[in-house]
Amino acid sequence: MLSSSPKGIWTLVFAALIGTTAQARITRIVIDETKPMPVAAGSVSPVAYEQVAGRAFGELDTQLPQNSIIQDIELAKDADGKVRYVASFVIYKPVNLKDASGLMWHDVPNRGRVFPYAAQELAMGDIGLASAWQGDNAGATQVKAQATVNGLQFLQVPVAKNPDGSKVTGKVFGRIVNRSGPESQPLMVQTNPLPYPTVSLDTRQATLVSRGRENMNGEVFDEQAIAPADWAWAKCDAKTPFPGTPDPTQICLKNGFDAKRLYQVVFEAQDPYVLGIGFAAWRDVAVFFKHAKADDTGTPNPLAITVKHSIARGVSQSGNYLRGWLHLGFNQDETGKQVHDGLWPIIAGRRIALNFRWAQPDGVLELYQAGSEGPQWWLPHPDPVRGLPPAGILDRCTQSRTCPKIMEHFGSAEVWALKLTPEWVGTDAKQDLPLPANVKRYYIASSNHGGGAGGFDTSVPGAALPKAGPMCPGNNFGQGILPANPVPHRETVNALRVHFRNWVMKGTEPPASQYPLLAKNQLAIAEKAALGYPNLPGLRPTVPERDFIMPVHDYDWGPGFKAIDGSGVPSNAPPKIKQVLPMFAPKVDADGNEVGGVPVVLLDAPLGTYLGWNVTADGARPFHKGEICNYVGGMVPFAKTAAERQANGDTRLSLQERYGSHEGYVQAVVKATERAMKAGFLLKDDAQALIEAAAKSAVLR
Repeated sequence: MLSSSPKGIWTLVFAALIGTTAQARITRIVIDETKPMPVAAGSVSPVAYEQVAGRAFGELDTQLPQNSIIQDIELAKDADGKVRYVASFVIYKPVNLKDASGLMWHDVPNRGRVFPYAAQELAMGDIGLASAWQGDNAGATQVKAQATVNGLQFLQVPVAKNPDGSKVTGKVFGRIVNRSGPESQPLMVQTNPLPYPTVSLDTRQATLVSRGRENMNGEVFDEQAIAPADWAWAKCDAKTPFPGTPDPTQICLKNGFDAKRLYQVVFEAQDPYVLGIGFAAWRDVAVFFKHAKADDTGTPNPLAITVKHSIARGVSQSGNYLRGWLHLGFNQDETGKQVHDGLWPIIAGRRIALNFRWAQPDGVLELYQAGSEGPQWWLPHPDPVRGLPPAGILDRCTQSRTCPKIMEHFGSAEVWALKLTPEWVGTDAKQDLPLPANVKRYYIASSNHGGGAGGFDTSVPGAALPKAGPMCPGNNFGQGILPANPVPHRETVNALRVHFRNWVMKGTEPPASQYPLLAKNQLAIAEKAALGYPNLPGLRPTVPERDFIMPVHDYDWGPGFKAIDGSGVPSNAPPKIKQVLPMFAPKVDADGNEVGGVPVVLLDAPLGTYLGWNVTADGARPFHKGEICNYVGGMVPFAKTAAERQANGDTRLSLQERYGSHEGYVQAVVKATERAMKAGFLLKDDAQALIEAAAKSAVLR
C-alpha cells in the first residue's frame, strides 16, 4: 500500500522526478583525442589552450514536453522506449582551468564546420564548445567512428519506422542544375547528397521534368516531361552509357544533361532521419558540460565546475538553427531550467527547416526550400498575409521563463537573398515591429554574407580588383559578374563580442539597436527606383528589378505541415506557391550605399558602391544567368577622376572629387574611425590598424 503521508508523497514525487531526468540526458562521453591548441602567429595570449574531441551518447524521454515536440520522435524509440543518439563535440579550453573566465561559447557547427575562435576570446580565457546537431548522414555529413579535433561535427540519429516496424515512406523532390554531359548526376542539397533513397528503381513510379527557366517569383517556363524510358536510377558515363549501372542515388539520362536546363524529380522516398533530435542533442550536450561532474560510467566532465555563463552562437545556417532551437523551446532543459544565458544568431535571417519529415537542413533557400514559414520576428505578431495567428519566436521561452539575452547582426546579403526583412516589418510591411528589451539588433549596411575581406586596396579600380567575380553559394549556382564586396564585419564583430560578454557576465547594456526603419523612411519595396539606386557601370540599367530579390514564398506543404512551427509531415512535393510576399530593402544614398546601419569605416569613407547582391553571369553555369547571385555581394568602384566617370556616364563623384588626395582620404578614414568608436562599434586597437592600413594603401597614389 502506498503511503498517504506528506513525507511519503514527496518521496514518490522526488523519485519520479529523478527517474524522468535520468531518461533524458547525456549518459556517457568518450574522449577520442586531446591536443595542444596551435598558437596563432603573433599571438600574445597569456593562456595556454588545448583541444578535446569526443562523442556524447544521449538518451531522450519522448514523454517530456521539451522532447515531444520533435517530429517523429515516437517512431524513433528503441525497444525500451528510449530514443538514443551520438553527438560529436570539440572543446577549446585552457590547459589550467584556473585560467578560465567562466564564460563558455557554445557554437553550432555550420555544415559540420567549426569556425575558428577569436584570439580575443582565447586571451580572456573563454571556453569554446562546438557540438553536433545535423544528422542527415549523407556525403560529407556522414558520421565518423571517432571524433578528431580538426574533424567535422555531425550527429547520429535513428530513422523513423512505423509502429509495426515497416518503413516510413513519402513523396520527396530533388533537383539537378547547371550540369551537362552523359555522366549521371546525384541529387544535391547544397554540397551534399539528398539523404533519402528512392523506394523503387522503376522510373514509372517517379516523375522527372526539365525546365528552361525559373524566376525568383517561382514562375516556371518551358517545362518538359521526360519519359520513364528515357532515364534511369543509375550511374553512367561515356564508358558505361545509358541505362548504366543501377544506383538509387543518381539519375542517368538517355540523351545526357543540358546545362541550360534544370531537372526536377519527384519520387517515393524511405527512411527519414528524425532530424529534430538535433535540437535536443545540442541542448543536452550543453547541459552536461555546463553542470555535470561526470557521466554515468564515472568519466569526468573536462569542464566540471568551470562554466558560470554560456552564450550560444551560430553563423548563417547555424544562426538559423539557433532561432529555430529557441522558438521550439529548447533553451529549457529537462528539469525546466534555462540552458544558455545569451544567444547570438549571426547573419541569420530565418529559422532552420529541421523539425519536419523529409527536411533538407543543407538547403540555402533556393526555390522550394523551407525555412521562412511562421514567425521570423521575436514578439507575438499576426501574419495577415499568410493567414496565421499571432506568434513569435520567444513565445515558448517567455512561457517557461527561459529566454536568454539575444544579440543579432546582419548584412545586406541577408536582406537580398536570405529573406530577412519580414523579421523587421512583418509580412504586410505596415510597421516596424517592436523589439523586446532582451534583444539587440545591428545592421552592417551594404555588406556581403559574413562580411568581406576588408582593407582599402580591395576597392581600388584596376589591378587591385580580381578579373572574375565570386562564386555564388548554393547547389552549383553560378558566378557573379561583379568583384566581391570587401566591406568587413570583423571590426564590428570584435566590438559586439565585448558588449555581449559584458551584457551576459556583468549586466552592462550594449549600444542601442541600429538598423533601417520604416519610421525613418529607410526602407522601401525592393526595386531600383524606390530604393534610389544610381545607374552603375557594368550593370544593366534596370537592376535591381522588383523580381530580383529572393522573396518569401507562401508555400502550401500540405495539411500535415504546421507552418507556425515549421514541423509536421509535408505531402506536397514540391510545395505549391500560394503567393509571393512583397519584399522590402534598405534605401541607398546617391552613391548606392545603404542607409540605416551601424558606423563602418569603409562605408563612411567609401571607395565605391558596395552591394549586398551580385548578378549571376552567363558561362559554364548558365541556368541562373541575369538573376541574383544567391547570397554573394558585389562592388562597383568609383572612378579615379571626374573625366573617367563622365566618360562612363557615372553620376557618382570620383575619388579625386571626394577626397582630393591620398592624405585627404586618410583623414576621411580617421574621421570615420572616431565616429564608429564614439558609437561603440569599433575598438581602439582596430581603429588604429585601419588608419595605418589606409596610410599604406594605394588610394589616390
